[in-house]
Amino acid sequence: MSHGQGQGRGGQGSAGREVGRRGLLMSGAVSAFTLGGVSFAEAAPGDRDGERTRVVRGVLPPGAPDYVYLPVEVGRGVRELAVSYTYERPVTPAGTPGNALDIGVFDQRGTALGGEGFRGWSGGARASFFIRADDATPGYVAGPVRAGTWHVVLGPYTVAPRGLPYEVSVTLRYGEAGRTPERVYPPERARGRGRGWYRGDCHLHSWYSDGRRTPGEIAALARAAGLDFIHTSEHNTHAGQPFWAEHAGDDLLILTGEEVTTRNGHVLALGTDPGTFIDWRYRARENRFGRFAREIRRAGGLVVPAHPYASCIGCNWKFGMGEADVVEVWNGAFTADDEVSVQAWDAELARGRWVPAMGNSDAHRDPDPVGRPQTVVLAEDLTRAAILEGLRKGHSYVAESSAVELDFSVVDGRGRRAGIGERLRVEADAEVGVRLGVEGVGAGCVVRLVTEQGVVVSAGAGVVEWETRAGYAGYVRAEVRRGGALVALTNPVFLGPPPHG
Repeated sequence: MSHGQGQGRGGQGSAGREVGRRGLLMSGAVSAFTLGGVSFAEAAPGDRDGERTRVVRGVLPPGAPDYVYLPVEVGRGVRELAVSYTYERPVTPAGTPGNALDIGVFDQRGTALGGEGFRGWSGGARASFFIRADDATPGYVAGPVRAGTWHVVLGPYTVAPRGLPYEVSVTLRYGEAGRTPERVYPPERARGRGRGWYRGDCHLHSWYSDGRRTPGEIAALARAAGLDFIHTSEHNTHAGQPFWAEHAGDDLLILTGEEVTTRNGHVLALGTDPGTFIDWRYRARENRFGRFAREIRRAGGLVVPAHPYASCIGCNWKFGMGEADVVEVWNGAFTADDEVSVQAWDAELARGRWVPAMGNSDAHRDPDPVGRPQTVVLAEDLTRAAILEGLRKGHSYVAESSAVELDFSVVDGRGRRAGIGERLRVEADAEVGVRLGVEGVGAGCVVRLVTEQGVVVSAGAGVVEWETRAGYAGYVRAEVRRGGALVALTNPVFLGPPPHG
């Protein structure tokens, strides 16, 4: 890896020097390096409204670190930091990785893992960004550009066999800083119906990461899809959260969070306190995920591995389910990797380990449908706390649309009843009745009841009833399928005493 010659504009001369592989400085995180930096002289009194630019070129080889940091020395009097970058994208043979380079920035507070220096990330969605006190590119945090060492972070997602040549242009614009607007976040409650079933989509992307829709467009689509709540889940940034507030209302609760996109899988930090940033710069081998899972919970959120068996590079979940509060087993249009997720989830149920399941759309742009699928949650009211509690307890099912309604419960001979995510405490020889009502799925669907034994009932849509004993079935869950693809999926109802007494 080399850090090529920098070229200055505006009469500022050279911005860098050749730095060989041995000259790279190891950062605090594994698989990350710090390059030789670029500096800007202090603005002269007569230059306060001017700008200065430095250009840095280099080549990242195959096997490059996950993150490469370019230090930028920022002096006083800077109004705006602007960065643009380009890189070569050669055509490669099928099966051979091409070049893909992500970008973000940390301010003068540093790049420490989980620290306060994060100021934005756009991944590969944008070729440029700016930050100033009164505004910033979507995905970046507006605020003063203070003096000190900033770091542009490059993330080589994939590198072609011949390497990844890149060019980064850094511009400082001088002048009086504007005023940073007050951050106002969506309210934590909406006008609900009291205890009832509420529908939501908790995996959505706007133009504040790599989506193409505005928050307003997404909110409108959510309302049209019959949703009661949605969740902001931008990749590796919390910067867009304040921009959702104006789109919430009595009829739509908007939860804040993040999709933490690591090199070993993605996880939703679901429903965290507004303004919470969760770091993503670690791999499974570093044994650091537990720290950030605890950060998510301390911020009031849920840890939700997303699309755990997705086939895209870096998407497959490698951190295990030990820290998971809920798992996303259905992501967007139902595909083979969702089927693997469902079967792996069911295998864990059979082994006595339960992590509640959910489904979300992961919609990014037209024509991605919002709310397909959606998670339907039994909650005490339409509030952040109640929705998260319902998800955490598994009082929920997944449906392909708001047209689908399920009524699923188990009752014993004494009339005691348990619903989705609950346990009916009965003796092993006690007879219990299972009842599933299905509406809104259309023709051609098959309804299945599933236990640790496998599929025990398969019937047409409508009302399905089955009798069993707790000694035969430790849990019962329901599926509705059309041509093999899921239309709906419930969390289980458990039978008998808890596994450990």
